Amino acid sequence: MNIHTIGGFGEVGKNMTAVHTGDDVIVFDMGLYLPPIVELEEREGVYNEKKLRTIGALPDDTVLDKLHLREKVRAILLGHAHLDHIGAIPYASYRYNADIVGTPFTTEVLKTLLRDNNSRISNNIRVIQPNSSYIVKGKKDYEVEFINITHSTLQTSLVALHTDEGVVLYANDFKLDNSPIVGKKPNYEAIKRISQKGVKALIVDSLYADDERKTPSEKIARGLLEDVLLTTRNSNSAIVVTTFSSHIARLKSIVDFGKQLGRKVVFVGRSLSKYVSSAMRVNLCPFEKDVTIASYKKQVHNILREADKSRKKYLIVCTGTQGEPGSILDRLSRNELPFSFNKDDHVIFSSRTIPTPVSINNRQQVEKRLKHKGVRIFDSVHVSGHAGREDLRDFIEMVKPEHIIPAHGDLQKMTAMVELASELGYKLGKNCHLVQDGQIVKL
Repeated sequence: MNIHTIGGFGEVGKNMTAVHTGDDVIVFDMGLYLPPIVELEEREGVYNEKKLRTIGALPDDTVLDKLHLREKVRAILLGHAHLDHIGAIPYASYRYNADIVGTPFTTEVLKTLLRDNNSRISNNIRVIQPNSSYIVKGKKDYEVEFINITHSTLQTSLVALHTDEGVVLYANDFKLDNSPIVGKKPNYEAIKRISQKGVKALIVDSLYADDERKTPSEKIARGLLEDVLLTTRNSNSAIVVTTFSSHIARLKSIVDFGKQLGRKVVFVGRSLSKYVSSAMRVNLCPFEKDVTIASYKKQVHNILREADKSRKKYLIVCTGTQGEPGSILDRLSRNELPFSFNKDDHVIFSSRTIPTPVSINNRQQVEKRLKHKGVRIFDSVHVSGHAGREDLRDFIEMVKPEHIIPAHGDLQKMTAMVELASELGYKLGKNCHLVQDGQIVKL
């Protein structure tokens, strides 16, 4: 078995891994690297496959061409709905005569992306329920399990590829949350079952392998939001909340507390509309009847104009957690929309800043403008969707893989995963493999 580490092994994003076993290749994920896209949108606003490859935003899957493996790809299996895992599909999936397989929410978000980009792909999109199996047909047939796990978006899966060599478990982006606000808790029974069968290789999220903690449950983030929204003096203030658009559980908490305050909750921005409407279409939006969504220019202007007049009656949820140029919060801070911040208005960041120079700078600029207006800022009203070091320790001991391949991080993050693996008895170069994009792990 050869495992090709195409993308996400040296950066946070453009995740893509290919498993070559026998005469078949099975691909996990096909994601974007978002930082250069933010810069590109700021400068040009338009992009295609050629431009995205030039700036390094797409995984370099041409390595499969060089090895004459592209024609052997039988399926593209998706772990969850974030753009750094599925965002490259509209630009690169045409290269493969392979079905795309994911859970209902993940595939619905993908279809929404395709519609928004006016893109069509020839690949069949197959929908698989969480905690179900799918058969990939190649020279041999392969059972693939989509095992329910928790993360910061709906219907995230550990993807377990069953081969003659053992199970390859793709665990890229997850946390161990036994009290999720929306959806089921991790399927520990299935994890233990595949462990007993034998996991040949674990490809594992290393983003917080260097953070010595257990990641708190989403119920903690709900408590933080409750504190900020229900126990601060805000009765005469505008309230604006920004969070990750794909975080349906977090949005539910915001809506619940907005209702308790007696405010009308409005979602403003295309990204929010994209993810929330996807959740609605697969009946996974518990607050569907409690929100108004504005995404088109006229809707946005009308709702913000009304909220500006009756600021005590509204709670605005908008895009712009990273201060992205052109996001609603960025434009509000620049006075480009018909809503003006007043002194002591509240802006709540139910998120964390992605630690890239572009995101850090954009966010600092937005905060600077808000503070100049006298706005009260509540930062980090948030818990992560990624496992900390102690979650990862428990997870590895539960899975008991023969080999560990750190993924989803830069060299520092993946080195921390190697150190954790060594604490658990693995040896670098023998059964723990520190690899970069474009390399091969031969098992």
